[in-house]
Amino acid sequence: MTKVIVSSGLDRLNSGDFRFLQEASKLGELHVLLWSDQAIRAFTGRKPRFPQAERAYVIQSVRYVTKLQPLGANVDPYAPPDLAAIKPDVWVVDEHNATPAGRAFCAAHGLDYRVLIARDMAGFPEPPAEPPSGRKKVVVTGCYDLFHSGHVRFFEEVSGLGDLFVVVGHDENLRLLKGPGHPLFKAEERRYVAGSIRYVKQALVSSGRGWMDAEPEIAKIKPDMYAVNEDGDKPEKREFCRKHGIQYVVLRRLPKEGLSPRTSTDLRGF
Repeated sequence: MTKVIVSSGLDRLNSGDFRFLQEASKLGELHVLLWSDQAIRAFTGRKPRFPQAERAYVIQSVRYVTKLQPLGANVDPYAPPDLAAIKPDVWVVDEHNATPAGRAFCAAHGLDYRVLIARDMAGFPEPPAEPPSGRKKVVVTGCYDLFHSGHVRFFEEVSGLGDLFVVVGHDENLRLLKGPGHPLFKAEERRYVAGSIRYVKQALVSSGRGWMDAEPEIAKIKPDMYAVNEDGDKPEKREFCRKHGIQYVVLRRLPKEGLSPRTSTDLRGF
């Protein structure tokens, strides 16, 4: 199979990064060379927002990525010294990071140099539908606005209970619940990002109102369980599950071992 590599810091991960990874993965088995914190400082002139270990945890959760290789502190991410272990066929960049030096490096190493343009990454497509697994169905709901490692950890834990269905709140309802300035990203964009995580069976957008805005979607999914973290535990959700015979599961908000706690409120600043 064709092996594809991308080299990036992926420090301020957003929907554009997910779209880039998705399109790159269509060319073959995708290997991500993840920059060190030192490389981000050297090539961007700023301190990384998240340490390499945290970035690696998130990127490894992306369904489009086959393998991740963290680069060392002194490795030039535009000219990694040893590609023999991967034996890549294609190096993919977006149009903003295409350079003559990159083309020259690929030419010298027998690699196809592929440049993705904005048109290639337009829109937020839904992942292909997955066949039923026979496992229990678990639903989670939320904003999932500034996506971070805490969300990934929550999805990872909940997916251990069964097939995970994520319902992101629609924009109007989030403004109702959280106030002006919310959300930062439109519902379809947030749905796309959540659905790009390999632990998620399907991601949808809510169509109801209030804390149970996902009620219409839950009626279609017919889950066995409704999982929340401590912050998302609401009386309305408990009562809904009691009435409909759905197991209600509350998980503690704990980061992945070795990583820092993250919340969207802290990252957003309001």
